[in-house]
Amino acid sequence: MSIPESAADSLPASPPDGLRQLVLKSLREQGFKLRGEDAVLAPVSDKDGLRRLHQQAVDAQRERARKSLERHDEAFIGKLATGAIIDPARVSPRLRVLEPGRSEDALLWRWCSLHWSIPVSGGYGRRIRALIVDEGHDNAVMGLIGLGDPVYALGIRDNAIEWDRAQRERRLTSVMDAFVLGAIPPYSGLLGGKLAALLLRSDELRDTFADRYGHRQTLISERDPDAKLALITTASALGRSSVYSRVRAEDGSLAMHPVGYTQGTGDFHFSGEVYDLLAEAARTSMTEDAATHRHENWGTGFRNRREVIQRGLRAIGLSPSRFRMHGVQRQVFLSPLAHNSLEWLRGETADLDWATLPVERLGAWWKKRWMSGRADSTDAWRAFDPESWRLY
Repeated sequence: MSIPESAADSLPASPPDGLRQLVLKSLREQGFKLRGEDAVLAPVSDKDGLRRLHQQAVDAQRERARKSLERHDEAFIGKLATGAIIDPARVSPRLRVLEPGRSEDALLWRWCSLHWSIPVSGGYGRRIRALIVDEGHDNAVMGLIGLGDPVYALGIRDNAIEWDRAQRERRLTSVMDAFVLGAIPPYSGLLGGKLAALLLRSDELRDTFADRYGHRQTLISERDPDAKLALITTASALGRSSVYSRVRAEDGSLAMHPVGYTQGTGDFHFSGEVYDLLAEAARTSMTEDAATHRHENWGTGFRNRREVIQRGLRAIGLSPSRFRMHGVQRQVFLSPLAHNSLEWLRGETADLDWATLPVERLGAWWKKRWMSGRADSTDAWRAFDPESWRLY
């Protein structure tokens, strides 16, 4: 449950002016245009401009990770493939699903994700992370998949499913969101992003979900959801996606269904020192009549990053509803794992008619349909040097 906007916009009479000016200065430095102290608007829509807009938040994430990842830079560079040595005929994708908790693979996954053009969330609630590796080239990393719990209410998704509230409450446990999805060089130059999209509908991911969460008691309602992974959602990183929009399965059907765009709200533009200061402002402004919406079973503290930002902005006299409206829209896609996923999610059918396939078969289809042609038509991907990915 999010903070009602009417409450969020009830601003204090005498906010800490120094922090407010620091927040406004940070937004201007990132390239946002302000109408006085009233609203935040993204000034660009092209992909290079959007990358620049996210750069400060990406840099802040990388700096926060320095302590745990800097010493691994050299080793992880060695996990990537040099473009010049790739033999397209030997490329053999496999999925290496990470076990929960800390491990070398988990650190490698995080290190790779820090090269994304936008700041990467850690995911919420249930999580499944996987490395896509090339068995034909010493298990070089080809790409990443990260699944987490979906947001409770997403109008674009809910309208596409044609859910009512009761149906959503009953079946939302059978939906996950791909908060990370994509390929890394040199495989990105071979249309590896389409492989990552196809692998959302792999038997291996569906089986992992069933093993971990199929009969897991939920924390708040304390019930067994008997969940089945029927649908995965994702959103493009930078506006309209040319990678996801034309991904088709072997039978010619769309593997990823575009359903519209987000409204352009979020928190990426409040990062690093600014986020820390807003979090402190949020903590010091807490009163008993403005308690956190975090469920008691989740422990102490705020519910999520969004609540921290909302309360911090309100504490310094800035409207959360206006300043979270950054205007950067992302294209939303649905990836159904069954031919009748939407009908099942609405409760109109009792059984799922699965559309998932083994990773090996999906990889073979990707090679035939996309990779081989791209490898023959261009050799730009051969120029990739893993050393260019050094973070620190």
